[in-house]
Amino acid sequence: MPMLRIAAAALVAMLVAPALQADQRREQDQALAATRSGQVKPLREIEARVLPRMGGADYLGPEFDPASSTYRLKFMRGASVIWIDVDARTGQIVGRSGN
Repeated sequence: MPMLRIAAAALVAMLVAPALQADQRREQDQALAATRSGQVKPLREIEARVLPRMGGADYLGPEFDPASSTYRLKFMRGASVIWIDVDARTGQIVGRSGN
């Protein structure tokens, strides 16, 4: 029975992974287009502003929301996850959640 569950989980992962990769690629394409058109600041510039403020937390990476032109930067400090929301147009932090 445990082998059947493992096989089922592997099958689901194989089916879902391509869809997730496509979503990530689409998000990257949208962020690049917005940056090239001057609508948003480059991610590296935003990271340069935010990372020094995070006091040793491990940076896990960004997510871009084209609908709101925001980046959500994800960090880990110990067992806590921290999200920093940044207005991609201005580079200003507009929200924070987690510890």
